[in-house]
Amino acid sequence: MSGSSSNQYSSFLKLCCETRNQTQVKKLHCHILKTLSNPEPFLSNNLINAYGNLRNPLYARNVFDKMAQPNPFSWNTLLSAYSKSGDLSTMQDIFNLMPSRDGVSWNSLISGYAVHGSVTEAVGTYSMMLRDGSVNLNRITFSTLLMLSSSKGQVNLGRAIHGHIQKFGFKACVFVGSSLVDMYSKIGSVHEAVKAFNEIPQRNVVMYNTLITGLLRHGVVEDAKCLFHNMKERDSISWTTMITGFVQNGLDRDALNLFQEMRLAGMVIDQYTFGSVLTACGGLKLLEEGKQVHAFIIRKDYKDNVFVGSALLDMYCKCRNVQYAEAVFRRMRHRNVVSWTAMLVGYGQNGFSEEAIKIFSDMQKNGIEPDDFTLGSVISSCANLASLEEGAQFHAQALMSGLISFITVSNALITLYGKCGSVEYCNQLFDEMVFRDEVSWTALISGYAQFGNADKTITLFEKMLAQGLRPDSVTFIGVLSACSRAGLVERGYRYFESMSRDHGILPIHDHYTCMIDLLSRAGRIKEAQDFIHKMPFPPDAVGWATLLSSCRVHSNLEVGKWAAESLLDLEPTNPAGYILLSSIYAAKGKWNTVAQLRRGMREKGLRKDPGCSWIKFKNKLYIFSADDFSSPFYDQIYAELEKLNEKMIQMGYVPDASSVLHDVEELEKIKMLGHHSERLAIAFGLIFIPRHCPIRVVKNLRVCRDCHNATKYISKITQREILVRDAVRFHLFKDGACSCGDFW
Repeated sequence: MSGSSSNQYSSFLKLCCETRNQTQVKKLHCHILKTLSNPEPFLSNNLINAYGNLRNPLYARNVFDKMAQPNPFSWNTLLSAYSKSGDLSTMQDIFNLMPSRDGVSWNSLISGYAVHGSVTEAVGTYSMMLRDGSVNLNRITFSTLLMLSSSKGQVNLGRAIHGHIQKFGFKACVFVGSSLVDMYSKIGSVHEAVKAFNEIPQRNVVMYNTLITGLLRHGVVEDAKCLFHNMKERDSISWTTMITGFVQNGLDRDALNLFQEMRLAGMVIDQYTFGSVLTACGGLKLLEEGKQVHAFIIRKDYKDNVFVGSALLDMYCKCRNVQYAEAVFRRMRHRNVVSWTAMLVGYGQNGFSEEAIKIFSDMQKNGIEPDDFTLGSVISSCANLASLEEGAQFHAQALMSGLISFITVSNALITLYGKCGSVEYCNQLFDEMVFRDEVSWTALISGYAQFGNADKTITLFEKMLAQGLRPDSVTFIGVLSACSRAGLVERGYRYFESMSRDHGILPIHDHYTCMIDLLSRAGRIKEAQDFIHKMPFPPDAVGWATLLSSCRVHSNLEVGKWAAESLLDLEPTNPAGYILLSSIYAAKGKWNTVAQLRRGMREKGLRKDPGCSWIKFKNKLYIFSADDFSSPFYDQIYAELEKLNEKMIQMGYVPDASSVLHDVEELEKIKMLGHHSERLAIAFGLIFIPRHCPIRVVKNLRVCRDCHNATKYISKITQREILVRDAVRFHLFKDGACSCGDFW
């Protein structure tokens, strides 16, 4: 066979390797065997190399064994095939059989052990190599060992190799220098990375990029900027590294500015550049800028890139434009687990939890297996819906798939069970976790806090601190809200003051709202007013509404008017101010003023959100509003309520009509109370949900005082466990008692 034919076959083999087409390599191999009785070593070596690159060492060995006289290149190529495949035992056997060894042989053996994480064997082989003589040492040897040091966090090994680099005269090698800088950066020794960089006389753009990456990874942004601006030559990687580093360090605006400079410099922009820029747009919620980047992506023909498509989805979702995100998702030709997860998370973050659950189902139908982040995200959506049934199904999936071992999934499950009122499952999951982080503790603390179980909440919080874990702002929201619901004013004050003093957490609106609630709920309305005057910023709408709600409970008209006026100044279109203030006047019988407030609402086109409650049965949601006759089961529901009402009155139930804000007769008020949405949902549950299952109802507004008391009676009469989750907290009724406490 001529040398030109061998070259032609070798070119075909190389092309097959580039396209990862092992079938075509085998076909070429068959053709060679049919046409040639004795292929020359050059072609055989290329066949061995092709099978090695495609991770098929058995076929590579078959070609090698049929060679009449394998040369040193043949041995090294076969050794490399086993090195890449991970068959380290056979790799060592081949090395031992080699008639002669050179630097390539030693490096293949070291690389095989290093790539597969066998530190002891890799270092042992390096020591043998040194005993065989330093003549075989080259830049590949040191680069491989430095990579092993950084990947396994072997600081001492990395420093020892650094010493050998200097000893054997490789410190001026740019290739080795880049690996050295990268190693020190990855093990967290930024100072040593800079020192190694400065010791190398000749530096190329790769070395600059490596050090910039290390500096930005550890937050040394200003030094990275100086290094970047002092570069004589920059490539696209230099610019993208800086843009990505800015985003990772929260400097989204700087990232966008640098992207504009990169475009003006005429640099090639790749998928990673676009990904980081879109992340910056999403972080700043700059929808228009994001659209401009999207248009640029289309012009550069990256619209079908799955990495860029996923980043576009994430950007639009963070800018709260789910419609655009859906359009991008529909048009994506290729989707992977990242793109599906981006759409799922986007739905969840924007309040479309049901859509998030649906798209998770669609993802699995398309053969995409969820990872821990995907499963954790869909469980979080179930938590937002308080959908225990679906959440329990995902719990089972986590157990079967093994993803339960990931802390993201376990934390999401604890949050789910907490939001669904099953704190016993929260505890069980928490106790079963091998590793717990701050999120785990916070999820459990928040679960107890939502039930007003202050003792357990505070005990867990103190345990968390004792274990040296740092609470975050969410942890303190749980602790402060628990103190509020239990009336622990002084303790709540102490925790609030400790936030900034002991933990360096600056209170935000949510924390101040908890303190307003803490004081006003305890009836200390004047103290709450004084607290607001001392705040560094005015309360937000939730804060004013919280104070106003307590003024209604404690009939404080003076402070209530102040809170209502402040709320209306802040949000003129928010009906809460009118509604809460009118309830204060209604409680005092000032119906003319109530009528004026309602007339003002109508003139401004404001409407109160209608109260509704929902309950799930056989994976279907049943929604009820007050005096609702739309259900096909309304006759059974109202008959059940009438029957319960008679038994409740016999047991001593007295309706509390103070929450009925209408100027009607007392009997009419009592009738209106009896048909509130949560009672209709509870009656439905009593009729259809099996006795051994708890009745779980969710309400979009706060449960009124009378319905809270009535549900205690219903629980006692029926001997059923009833859980109502409203806009404020949980109400768990069992045997006629409410475990969350009756703090109104």
